[in-house]
Amino acid sequence: MSIAVDAMGGDYAPVEVIKGAVDAVNSDFAARVILVGHQELIEAELKKYRYPSEAITIRNAEEVILMDEHPASAVRRKRNSSLVVATRLVKEGEATAVISAGNTGAQMAAAFFEFGRLPGVERPGIATVFPSPKGPKVLIDSGANVDGKASHLIQFAYLGSHYARQVLGIGNPRVALLSVGSEATKGTAAVIEAHQALAGAGDLHFAGNVEGREFLTADVDVIVCDGFVGNIALKLAEGIVSTLTGMIRDELKRNPLRMLGGMLVKPAFGDIFRRMDYAEYGGAPLLGVNGLSVICHGSSRARAIKNAIRYTAKAVKENLVESLQKGWKGRAVVT
Repeated sequence: MSIAVDAMGGDYAPVEVIKGAVDAVNSDFAARVILVGHQELIEAELKKYRYPSEAITIRNAEEVILMDEHPASAVRRKRNSSLVVATRLVKEGEATAVISAGNTGAQMAAAFFEFGRLPGVERPGIATVFPSPKGPKVLIDSGANVDGKASHLIQFAYLGSHYARQVLGIGNPRVALLSVGSEATKGTAAVIEAHQALAGAGDLHFAGNVEGREFLTADVDVIVCDGFVGNIALKLAEGIVSTLTGMIRDELKRNPLRMLGGMLVKPAFGDIFRRMDYAEYGGAPLLGVNGLSVICHGSSRARAIKNAIRYTAKAVKENLVESLQKGWKGRAVVT
C-alpha cells in the first residue's frame, strides 16, 4: 500500500507535512508514503529524521497550486503541480490514495478530472469524521457543494452510511438530516423532500432530523446537509472548542488557588480536548469519486497529517472505494 502525500499543500508545508509522514511510517500503519513536491526541499527536510528508508519515497513536482488560485483552471494549467501529480499517481496505479492539505477546490477538481464519479453520483461530498461526546460522527457534506438538491442529500446519506460502516466499523449507522427542527416538515424544500424519501427507504437506518444544538450530542452516526451548512457547522464547532480551551486557561491563571485546582484536573481536560480535536482524524475523503482522495484541513500540522495517513490506510484496507464501486449503483437514486 502506497499513499501519495502532497508535500507542498497546506499552511505549514512542507515541514509539518513531512514530519507527519515520518511519524506515520514510524508508527507502523503498514503504509508506504510517496512525498510529492520539490525534491530538494523534501530531501533536506527528511535528513532531520530517522525512519525506515524503504517506507518513504519522493516524486518530484516543480509546481505548487496556491490556496487563492481558481481550482479548475489551476489544475488544468499546472499539470506538474504536487497535487495533480499525487492524484495522477493514484489513477496510474502507483499509489492507492492521495492526501493533501492544500487548495480544497483544486483537490476536488483533480479528483473529478483524474478519477471521475461513481455511476449515478450527481455530486460527491466531503465526509468529515469529527469527535463528539458520544463517539465519532460523520458529517457529509462538509464543504464540497455550497448548494444542494434533495437527490444530493439522499446520496450523501447513503455514501456517509457506507463510510461509517466500512471504515468506522459501525454496524448499522444511524443517519440524520441537519435541519432547523426535528419535525419532518421543517427545513428547506430540499431537506423536506429528502426526509420524505429517506423515511421510506428500507435499506438505511434513518433517524429523522437533528437540530444545530444537537450537532455534537445527537444519538446518530451520520449527519447529512449541504456543503454550505456543513462547513459552517464544522468550523463553528471547532471554534467553540478552541475558544473554550482558551477561556478555561485564562480563568485558571487569574487565581493561584484555581491554578492549583487546574493542575489536579489538567489530565481530564487534556483527554477531553484531545477527543474533541479535529486532528484526531486528520483528513476527510471525497466520497462519490472513483478513487480515494483525502482532504486535510489547511492548517494541519504533523499530528493531523499522521492521523490522516492512519485513517486513509484503514480505508484502503477496508476496500472503501471498491466496496462503493460494487454496492453503489442504483441504490441512492430515490427522488
